[in-house]
Amino acid sequence: MDESVIKDTTANPAPLGLMGFGMTTVLLNLHNAGLFGLGSMILAMGLFYGGIAQMIAGIMEWKKGNTFGTTAFISYGAFWLTLVFILIAPKLGLGDAPSAIEMSAYLFMWGLFTFGMFIGTFKANRALQIVFGTLALLFVLLAISDLTGSAAMKEFAGYEGIICGLSAIYLALAEIINEKFGKTILPLGE
Repeated sequence: MDESVIKDTTANPAPLGLMGFGMTTVLLNLHNAGLFGLGSMILAMGLFYGGIAQMIAGIMEWKKGNTFGTTAFISYGAFWLTLVFILIAPKLGLGDAPSAIEMSAYLFMWGLFTFGMFIGTFKANRALQIVFGTLALLFVLLAISDLTGSAAMKEFAGYEGIICGLSAIYLALAEIINEKFGKTILPLGE
């Protein structure tokens, strides 16, 4: 009996998802750090690159049998879509803006989920651990900021979030560049 082997020749979707997450996270946290307002640029990035592109990456990870990648990218894609909806729904008359405690609970739940995902990175490279570790911390800082109303905490969270987003961009570029060169150019901390 002839045993055929099917080779997976599909592209690695992780850089797409990481870049969508990373770039959108940097831009939102430039706002959180107080460097500019929350306008249509951030909302558009949240909908299309942070939201939809990450969901596409998650579906592609499912095709590859990567439960972690599927869960991460689809979940954080949904995070960006829900966040944008939370911000625009009241302006469209589709619901009330969340109270500080409601927004804090929303961010805390994302922090709890992210902490669980962070534990899942313990079997991965250091670069991925940094992305998830800084993201878990970011959600906690933002939850505290909303709960306390502390502008200083929100600004601090913004700068920490920029680091988080840049770490995801680094990981995405490292995966692309290392694959193209066929060797480690940008280390991941294997």
